[in-house]
Amino acid sequence: MENQQLTPHILLVEDSTMIRKYLRKVLSPLGMKITEASDGLMALKQIEENNFDLVVTDIDMPNMDGIELCQQLKKNPDTRSIPIIMVSSLDSDDDIDRGFQAGASVYISKTDVQNRLCTAVEDVLSKTSIRNRQVILVVDDSHIIRSIVEEGLCQAGFQVVTACNGREAMLVISIKKPDLILCDIAMPVMDGFEFCRMIKSDDSLKTAPFVVMSTNSERGQMKRMLEIGASAYIVKPFNIDQLVFLVEKILSDHFLLLLKEKERLDIERTSMLASITSLISALEARDTYTRGHSEAVSNIITGMVKMTGASNQEVEKANIGGQLHDIGKIGIRDSVLLKPGKLSIEEYDQIKEHPVIGRNILKSIPSLKESITIVYHHHERFDGNGYPQQLKGERIPLWARITAVADTFHALTSDRPYRKGLDHDKAFEIIKDVKGTQLCPDCVELFYKWKKV
Repeated sequence: MENQQLTPHILLVEDSTMIRKYLRKVLSPLGMKITEASDGLMALKQIEENNFDLVVTDIDMPNMDGIELCQQLKKNPDTRSIPIIMVSSLDSDDDIDRGFQAGASVYISKTDVQNRLCTAVEDVLSKTSIRNRQVILVVDDSHIIRSIVEEGLCQAGFQVVTACNGREAMLVISIKKPDLILCDIAMPVMDGFEFCRMIKSDDSLKTAPFVVMSTNSERGQMKRMLEIGASAYIVKPFNIDQLVFLVEKILSDHFLLLLKEKERLDIERTSMLASITSLISALEARDTYTRGHSEAVSNIITGMVKMTGASNQEVEKANIGGQLHDIGKIGIRDSVLLKPGKLSIEEYDQIKEHPVIGRNILKSIPSLKESITIVYHHHERFDGNGYPQQLKGERIPLWARITAVADTFHALTSDRPYRKGLDHDKAFEIIKDVKGTQLCPDCVELFYKWKKV
């Protein structure tokens, strides 16, 4: 049963009024809606009339105990996906086994309620929320098998899409990317071997677990599929509950791996940002103009990139690129970098090395790959007469073309040791004059739109 409410709704099933009050008090910090029932029969009636996200139930109750309640809910396609936490004073191994066999997600002894119940509720609801968003792709040429597997997975709370062969599956994937793929081997048009190879060769899909369903139980074929990249192999005919359990286990393990990878990337990002801050501080300590310039250019870039419809992650990378666009100047001698007068040809050639120096400083940091395009190419000209690679037109990365406009505007309007900054109208005239030669026309127009906003 689907629940569209924002606040989770819990059904609390317990025959003791005193214990129900106690459990409600324990759960109160979670701020969830709680409905009570005194036995299994009353609970079933409540479930018929309301949508619940979770059932917390005792076992030993009159009329209908918690085990039978759990079994009834798991038999019904409309209620099978509702998770159940059993809370009981019956805590022998046999009692716990009975609870899990009936379909409970968690089993808690009443002596452990204070320590475990709130955490268990949050964990179960979190996993259920994730599961409801997870998409399983079922690929099998048998309509009967597709239907049985789809029904079982839908009842378990997953979203399911289907295809009758590998080629059709690729079309489905182009519309809805799956979190896990269940696939037969022997299929017309494109079989499971070829389909698995295609999935594992695609960077955007290769991390999705690939589970094989086949009537062929030969060890050689199993080994071959696992070598290609399959995560697991299940032999037909199988019990749908076993398949659901396997899918849940694989996705749970996969989620933990992704979580660990996210934690690793967060640590890397924190370390990277600390390093960037140190680099910027070192440059600003030498050149006071760079301090305000890098920040101002970065702000303009951020605003312009947002207007292209870029994601928040892309905007952040562009922002970092803007902060670092002149970082290569840290490798330029003070006598050249800080010279107040006109530079000689040789000195200007040294200044022109700063994009290359900047790229070399940052290239060992994988997460800065997109930001480096700004650092390396922001002095390219639209007519191809820029540096360091003399790229022309749209061969220059978009973010670098945007940065060139932002860099030019701020340079024109800033005070320098040898001149006062221009007013905005005069700077606009100069930018208009170099549109199509030095600067990208589309990016100049984007800049004007950003300034108006």
